[in-house]
Amino acid sequence: MTTTRRVHCIIPPHLLDKLLESDDSEVRKAALDTMLTTTRLRGERAIRASFIGATAPGNGRRTVFDCRQGRVLPTATLVRTEEGTASQDASVNRAFDGLGLTRDFYHDVLQRDSIDGLGMRLNGYIHFDRMYNNAFWDGQQMVFGDGDGRMFTDFTGAVDVIGHELTHGVTEYTAGLAYHDQPGALNESISDVFGTLVKQWSAHQSVDAADWLIGAEVFTPGIDADALRSLKAPGEAYDNPEFGKDPQPAHMNKYVNLPNTERGDYGGVHINSGIPNKAFYLTATRIGGYAWQAPALIWYESLKASTSQTQFQDFADTTYQKAEELYGADSAEQLAVLAAWQDVGIHISGIPTGIARTRSHTARHNGGVGHEDGVAALSKQIKALTAQVKALAEDVTALKSSNALKSSR
Repeated sequence: MTTTRRVHCIIPPHLLDKLLESDDSEVRKAALDTMLTTTRLRGERAIRASFIGATAPGNGRRTVFDCRQGRVLPTATLVRTEEGTASQDASVNRAFDGLGLTRDFYHDVLQRDSIDGLGMRLNGYIHFDRMYNNAFWDGQQMVFGDGDGRMFTDFTGAVDVIGHELTHGVTEYTAGLAYHDQPGALNESISDVFGTLVKQWSAHQSVDAADWLIGAEVFTPGIDADALRSLKAPGEAYDNPEFGKDPQPAHMNKYVNLPNTERGDYGGVHINSGIPNKAFYLTATRIGGYAWQAPALIWYESLKASTSQTQFQDFADTTYQKAEELYGADSAEQLAVLAAWQDVGIHISGIPTGIARTRSHTARHNGGVGHEDGVAALSKQIKALTAQVKALAEDVTALKSSNALKSSR
């Protein structure tokens, strides 16, 4: 399934807007140039179909091109292929490796054959434009800027950014989530989720060891910021004079309503994505172990079952349903999903609030693979109660027999 393709950028408009207020003229210029170039790309779509066979099946083969600070992809120089050796340019190798890790993650973990599921070629373009403060997926290829060197650095340095951008392609070929408002925020969240999963999987990190950050490496060393976004703590990724405070909410009661325009981030897609991001983090940490196992499969199957206009509520309901299909009703996995969405202010449809609260409480206190799940705990309680009732019934029967005997005398 495909939809109208967009240029999906890792740096949201509100960060570039903030840089336009900088006292540093070079920073302002880089931000403005980045915004103008991105707007042109979105408007013209000329960057697509830069060479024949861009979307042809190719067993996920990687090719990296060097734009040499140019903006026209067809003129870029081929610098590395699957048959070639490592380059002396670290950006070439980072892009090549990041494309491969993302491809291998989808193949090995989710049995998906490249981005489109049909072996799509993976093409990366490095050194795009001068001081370009972004990286993007344009529907056919991945493009990396070098950053301005003051606020942002080379975008090939963050494997989760590569995973994030390529996942926009996966979303295009599955649900085709529309890029505005809640469907758009889900689109961004899915990319954040699988971006961090690529990073965690490649480093073999457990949910406890992972940092749950997106783009920690894109800032220059002098910038006081943890990352672009945090799935663990939306709204706390950064708070500094250069960028202001991270505006992401972690709960529906803080949902941000913005206009569906480019400057409005198409309804705040990079902002409100914090809500489903938090839901995934909570699900993964309650299940425990490795997030690329059960949590990833639940989210991936839910993505495939979604449509272009899927809302937060729809997606939450689908994850609950998929958790049941994959792991069973009232399994530890399903209870973790239920509790996670409830904690971000979204209640699963059809589950009465009281029951949801009770089950969520069970998930919080029993949750995690290897822990006693909610059904087992409830079963024990029922057995204990049944034994008490049986003992009481026996006492009552004995008392009645004793009274009957006394009466007969």
